Amino acid sequence: MKFGIDRLLADPQLRKPLEGKRVALLAHPASVTENLTHSLDALVATGLNVSAVFGPQHGVRGDLQDNMMESPDFTDPIYGMPVFSLYGEVRRPTGQSMHTFDTVLIDLQDLGCRIYTYVTTLLYMIEAAAQHGKSVWVLDRPNPAGRPVEGLTLLPGWESFVGAGPMPMRHGMTLGELGAWFIDHYGLDLDYQVIEMEGWEPDVAPGCGWPPERIWINPSPNAPNVNMARAYAGTVMLEGTMLSEGRGTTRPLELFGAPDIDARAVIAEMRRIAPEWLAGCTLRDMWFQPTFHKHEGKLCSGVFIHAEGAGYGHEVFRPWRLQAAGFRAVRTLYPDFELWRDFPYEYVFDKLAIDVINGGPGLREWVDDSGAAPGELDALASTDEAAWIAARQPFLRY
Repeated sequence: MKFGIDRLLADPQLRKPLEGKRVALLAHPASVTENLTHSLDALVATGLNVSAVFGPQHGVRGDLQDNMMESPDFTDPIYGMPVFSLYGEVRRPTGQSMHTFDTVLIDLQDLGCRIYTYVTTLLYMIEAAAQHGKSVWVLDRPNPAGRPVEGLTLLPGWESFVGAGPMPMRHGMTLGELGAWFIDHYGLDLDYQVIEMEGWEPDVAPGCGWPPERIWINPSPNAPNVNMARAYAGTVMLEGTMLSEGRGTTRPLELFGAPDIDARAVIAEMRRIAPEWLAGCTLRDMWFQPTFHKHEGKLCSGVFIHAEGAGYGHEVFRPWRLQAAGFRAVRTLYPDFELWRDFPYEYVFDKLAIDVINGGPGLREWVDDSGAAPGELDALASTDEAAWIAARQPFLRY
């Protein structure tokens, strides 16, 4: 199969409208061609006038580990063009940076989750392009989590850098498709094009979103593999808790745990609470010791989520519900455990991080209400999921 960048490089006719134009590239370390050449190098080699580069969170080079670690602007040491950070002094492109190009090519590998900030950076670039009369081309890439949809829809007034619009946690779209939805939803007017993939089959095993013949490269430092991408719509919520999400280990955002819990007891309680929410994956109790971040240097009892192998069921795996069951299990078994982490999250200072992550308080309120049944959260989410599946339908391209 071909990603958008591969089709653009292979077809001079696709590139023809870019001739004579100043072209910018919004990219990160996973912005590579099928032979693993970085898109910047490949585009320059075609003779296009690449006049500027933009980098999202974690930087063009992907060198910054945690959230709210900012990247500076710099000059590319090989080609000499300016590299503008969209996660530093600004998160929206400045007028100065927008005057450095005519068309921006967006070539970002996404994870298929609303909270992954490349979704918001896409929106901010589209909005700036509409304001400044610039063209946006998205060089489309797979959604490695595939088409399934899950989670509560972001509520009005809860927009943030991890909440670009009213969609569920797991949106099931590519960035090219999402860009078109943003333009329609926000009533934007600009020249927008998608260089589509060729041969992407999001429902076909074993990849179920990610073509197994393509090499996985971390789009951000803690996104090491497809299993993480599948689990992320649930495990990302751990960032708003005092449970470790595995930062400081070699398998971040594929597990959760803490020094003061018993993972076997947590798994058993999850099965008691909502066994149907644990379908499509294998949960394994394990031990880990983070070298940095939460519980640094402490031995933690943990739950590893395997959304892979023979136990993986693509259509029934529901990571957001699974993680909700994990929170309820910890709350039930360890009522004195300080579950919700109170700290500034992605530049939001007046709301709990878990609520910012979920785009509202609904999940936290369900976890904290010992009398609330799984069916109550399921009913809320199912309504939002059905509405989103209908809303996104006109924008699907594959």
